[in-house]
Amino acid sequence: MRVMAQIAMVMNLDKCIGCHTCSVTCKQAWTNREGTEYIWFNNVETRPGVGYPRTWEDQEKWKGGWERTSNGKLKPKAGGRLKKLATIFHNPLLPGIEDYYEPWSYEYDKLLSAPRGQKTQPTARPVSQLDGRPIDTVKWSSNWDDNLGGSTATLDSDPTLQQMNLEVKKDIEDTFMFYLPRICEHCLNPTCVSSCPSGAMYKRTEDGIVLVDQDRCRGWRMCVSGCPYKKVYFNHKTGKAEKCTLCYPRIEVGQPTVCSETCVGRLRYLGVIFYDADRVAEAASVEDPQDLYEVQRSLLLDPHDPEVIEAAHKQEIPASWIAAAQESPIYDLIFTYGLALPLHPEYRTLPMVWYVPPLSPIVDSITASGIDGEDHKVLLTTLANMRIPLEYLAGIFTAGDTRPVELSLRRLAAMRSYMRDINLGREPQEEIAQAVGMTGEDLYNMYHLLAIAKYDDRYVIPTTSPETPRGIASLDPFGDSTPEKLMNQFRDLGPGEGAPEACGSGCGTGSGDTRKVSLVSWGDEGPQAMFKKPNG
Repeated sequence: MRVMAQIAMVMNLDKCIGCHTCSVTCKQAWTNREGTEYIWFNNVETRPGVGYPRTWEDQEKWKGGWERTSNGKLKPKAGGRLKKLATIFHNPLLPGIEDYYEPWSYEYDKLLSAPRGQKTQPTARPVSQLDGRPIDTVKWSSNWDDNLGGSTATLDSDPTLQQMNLEVKKDIEDTFMFYLPRICEHCLNPTCVSSCPSGAMYKRTEDGIVLVDQDRCRGWRMCVSGCPYKKVYFNHKTGKAEKCTLCYPRIEVGQPTVCSETCVGRLRYLGVIFYDADRVAEAASVEDPQDLYEVQRSLLLDPHDPEVIEAAHKQEIPASWIAAAQESPIYDLIFTYGLALPLHPEYRTLPMVWYVPPLSPIVDSITASGIDGEDHKVLLTTLANMRIPLEYLAGIFTAGDTRPVELSLRRLAAMRSYMRDINLGREPQEEIAQAVGMTGEDLYNMYHLLAIAKYDDRYVIPTTSPETPRGIASLDPFGDSTPEKLMNQFRDLGPGEGAPEACGSGCGTGSGDTRKVSLVSWGDEGPQAMFKKPNG
């Protein structure tokens, strides 16, 4: 057993509102420069839909991921070394700009420079950001089908519906939709790394983040076709491949990714997970794709197991990382509560961004029929008739196996029913938890993690420097996050060291001090004396 650490993410789709804040902040942080106009390291797709780039899930077309050969070995679906060598100067499996979209801007200067008294209304025509030519009609973009779940414009082109051979009702009262945020999966068995002829793609040993060495990249773009999630992009300006870095400069100092930090729904969780690196190839090579979910779970190790801890020490994994793995929300969501599921495990890349499936809004429809829609006996028996078909969710998360999806949704429904009794002052019913193989305490803890978890509960990321605190504490230069203790720190500073007048008569004003003070730690009555008042 060779223990390795991986920074993993779980997204709770039950809380995503499709606001695209994560996409916009990621764009501003990482791809707000020339050559990256069409690149979205983070994007939010509407399901059912075709995604971005268009129909990226259709591996019969794009040949991404791995395939199992007759002798039980794995090879890239796009072909081995000889195939790549033969097509290295012309890769036929690359999405074109029409599959992404041609990025555009508008001729805003025409509005500003229009002469006074002009008889016609000035307009700002769309122009291509690639070559500057005018675009007659904008026809597609990264979220063009946003909120169009169930629309005939995109429904029939959804690869998952075609793969699962599902017929979905198209009447407006029967349609369904949910949001699917996507970033690079930072897989345990990444095809992009194996597909790169120049060796520029690599997976960091310390945290499992997949990166591109820009100095070694030669722009062959085999990584783009090799990635089944199409999360590697080509920068046409620099001639290099680029991808999501999981905000590793932030991760190294114990801070979450930009998309996690700015998420309005607080649906993202980050943490350390341990896995057995010696069994990765074996796990990815199982014959039945529906076994891949359970096999990947078997790869992940219990950080509380003494044998795992001992093996981690032998691999020189820092004690802070072991502690972070033991406190990780990722392990709880995958194992303790059995909620999180991987995205398309049938690609055999062993992805490490997992999802809690969305629970359909079925309570209102049940209540409308005159039945208590939140009674657990009713709620748990109606999950099979949800507006979002179990088969569709299984086609996305478990290679078509509906059992793990149904178990996850049953536990989400049981949590709601169990917590309703507590919130209404009733005696909680232990039988609700028993019906889904859990205890009442498990459901309560699950509710705490999913609904009201604090910052440090959602992001358990160890820093590269043990002396640097992680999480919300890292924002407080005094290492304290309560107003009372913060004022005590001010008292200890002494005269002339930035202590406000509120700390007593023995303190100076500190007019020349430039130390930072965290506003996060202030209560309703902050130390107002820190702010200078106008003279007179």
